[in-house]
Amino acid sequence: MQVFDLPYLMADDRVAEAVLEGGTPFMTLLQQKVLEDSGGTVRLMTIGNTGGWRNFANTERQVQRPEDLSGLKIRTVVADIPQVLVEALGASPTPIPWPELFTSIQTGVVEGTKNGITDIMNMKFPEAGLQYLTLDGHAYMAALWFMNNEKLMAMPEDLRRVVADGFYQLQQATFASPKRKSIQAYEDFLAGGGDIYVPSVEDQAAFAQAAAPVYDWFIENVDGGEDVLNTLQESVAEAEAKLEAARMAIIQ
Repeated sequence: MQVFDLPYLMADDRVAEAVLEGGTPFMTLLQQKVLEDSGGTVRLMTIGNTGGWRNFANTERQVQRPEDLSGLKIRTVVADIPQVLVEALGASPTPIPWPELFTSIQTGVVEGTKNGITDIMNMKFPEAGLQYLTLDGHAYMAALWFMNNEKLMAMPEDLRRVVADGFYQLQQATFASPKRKSIQAYEDFLAGGGDIYVPSVEDQAAFAQAAAPVYDWFIENVDGGEDVLNTLQESVAEAEAKLEAARMAIIQ
C-alpha cells in the first residue's frame, strides 16, 4: 500500500481514476497481493480518493522548484516514504501527530506540511501562518476499501455482483467529492491572503527528478516493490494513451 506515497507518478485526476478502475494491471496485482498476503481472508474491493492530492504548503515563501524547499522543516506522517521524499527535496522531515500540527505551525516547530487543500482549510492552518501553497500534486490521497472475503464469498453470486457494483458507486462518489469540495477550499485560501503557485512543466519535471531516490528506496525496502512500481507505471502509460486518444477524438 506504500506505493501510493510514491511521488509524481500520476499526473492528474483523470489518469489516477483510470488507473484505479477495476481490471487494470495495477489494480489486479494489488488485489491479488492483498488476497494472497492475508491468506485469503481480506479482499481489496476498490480504491477511491479521500482528499484530493498532497501538495507542499509553508509559512515562509513561495516554492516554485525543489531548491526552494531547502532548509524548511516539513511535517510528515511517521512513515518512511514521505520522510525520504522530503529529504530528497532538500528539506527536513519532521514527524508531528495530526492533532498537534496547528500549534506546531503556529509556533514554528515546523514551517510547512504536505496536505490536501480541504484538510488545510478544515484544520484552519492558514490562521496558524500557512500562506504559501504549491500545487505539485506529489501524492494521490487514495482511499482503500476492504471486505472480509469469507463474508463476500458466502453470498450467492447475484448478491456478490450487487456488492461489487455498490463498491464501484462508492469509488465514483469518492472520486467526485474531494474535487467538488476543493473548489471552495482554494477560493477560501486565496480570500484569506494565501498564495498559490502552479508549477510549470519544467518546474514539475524538476520535482520529479529530485524525487528519484524515493523510488530506489521503495524497490530496495518493500517486498515486491519493483514489481508493484513497474506495474503502476505500465498502467499509467496505458491510461495516458487511452485518455489522449479520447481527447483527440473530441478536439480534432
